[in-house]
Formats: sequence, structure tokens, C-alpha cells
Amino acid sequence: MLLTVDVGNTQTTLGLFDTDGTLRRQWRMATDHTDTADELHERLYGYFLMFGLTLQSVTDVAIASVVPILTQEWQYMMSNLLMAEDVLLVDATRDCGIRIDMPDPHQVGSDRIANAVAARERYGSPVIVVDFGTATNIDVVDATGAFRGGAIMPGVLSSAQSLFAHAARLSSVPLVVPPHALGTTTETAVQSGIVIGAAAQVEGLVSRIKTELDEPDATVVGTGGLASIVSGATDVFDTVDPNLTVRGIYLIWRHRNEKRAARRQRDING
Repeated sequence: MLLTVDVGNTQTTLGLFDTDGTLRRQWRMATDHTDTADELHERLYGYFLMFGLTLQSVTDVAIASVVPILTQEWQYMMSNLLMAEDVLLVDATRDCGIRIDMPDPHQVGSDRIANAVAARERYGSPVIVVDFGTATNIDVVDATGAFRGGAIMPGVLSSAQSLFAHAARLSSVPLVVPPHALGTTTETAVQSGIVIGAAAQVEGLVSRIKTELDEPDATVVGTGGLASIVSGATDVFDTVDPNLTVRGIYLIWRHRNEKRAARRQRDING
């Protein structure tokens, strides 16, 4: 089986795939920037044991990480402790199966590439992905199927935590969609500002991007940990796909495998 690892600044999302692309299990864990390879191995073992799985079932691993220090620890753990046969690191320096139409493609985060690959494969082009993570990323695939860039803004949870930390009279509230944009209590006013405010921000950016692309009917996909909450405050999304990033990592792994198989076949044929 293939294990995909999406290492974000706040959360790490794991996906366990059959090699035919069937997602068998997905789970999230907090990202701890101090984790060592041994600690990651212990945590992974615990998750597998909880679901009646064994680490020996994992033969291949694909990692997309925006935390360089943890990229090294995950790679070492997979190669030397898990003894995976193949460990793929997703990044813009490798052929990921999508053209990156930007001045400096190497700046693009691996999670954004994975989102673009999966969205194009599942929903066609043009497509706009809004990923609610530590940052809220908007990733854009144009009508030709190329990744064109997007927007990066502070994440919903990061913004909320900053507000509560710096506003002495405001305390943490549940992040849910309030009944109205016009808050009548401090709690609903904060919820309106954070949740409905995030939805309005996405609406505005998506509208401008559609105009700049001249693609008013581009599909809009929400993903990430808070997509299900923010989507309740807007009709900007055509769909919410919580598995999008791990699916994209799988597709990049499959693309790389197919390329290697074709290369081996050419070598055999002389």
C-alpha cells in the first residue's frame, strides 16, 4: 500500500491508498516541529494499531511537506525505520505531471501542487481550489490545465488565535457560522467577523481571479480542515473535497511510477 503524508505547519494529514488509488484510511495529527524520526515512527505505529493495520503493509511513501526540518525526519523514518521500498518527496523541482506557469516554479509549495493536480484530475479545468489550513491558499488551474498561482492569506484559525491573544476583552468562541452577519452579542459578532469574514474574503478573491482568467464558470473547490465550516457561510464553492491534497499526492506518485515504468520498458526494448 501507499502512505501519503501531507505535513502542514499545524496539522499533518495521512492517507493510506491501495496502489489502484482506493483511499482506505485518512487521519490527521497535530504537527510538532520538534518530532524526531523515532517519535514519528511511534505515533504512526499507534495510528495503524488503532485501526488494526500493520506498518509492514506500507511499501511506498509519498511526502509533501512545508516544514523542512520535519521533511528530513519523515524521510529518514520511512527509509530507515519503516524500510519503505520507495519514498517520494513532492516538490516543484520534480515532474509532478502538471505545468507550472509561473516565473519561479520552485517557490510553489508541494501542498499547492498536490491540490492543483487532484483538482484538475477530478473536476477538470479551469478549477480554483481554496485550502483552509494554517494559511488559506487559493490555487488556480487555468483552462489549459496549467497551474497559474493564486493567493495566500492568513488562515482562519491563525487569525482567530491572533485576535484572542491581542484583544483583552475578547475570549475564544466556537468557530461556527452565526445566524446572521449582524452579530447581536460579542460571541456572534466575533463569529461573524471570523467565519463569515473568511467566506467574504474568499468570495472577493475568487471573483477577481475568475475575472482575470476570463473564466466566470471555473469550478471552485474547498478543502482543508475548516472548509466544512466556512462553506456553510457562502455559496462560492461548487464542492468541498476533504481528501483533495492526499489524493493529489497519490496522483503525483502514480505519475512518477508510470514514468519510471515507461523508462524501464524503453531500456528493455533497447
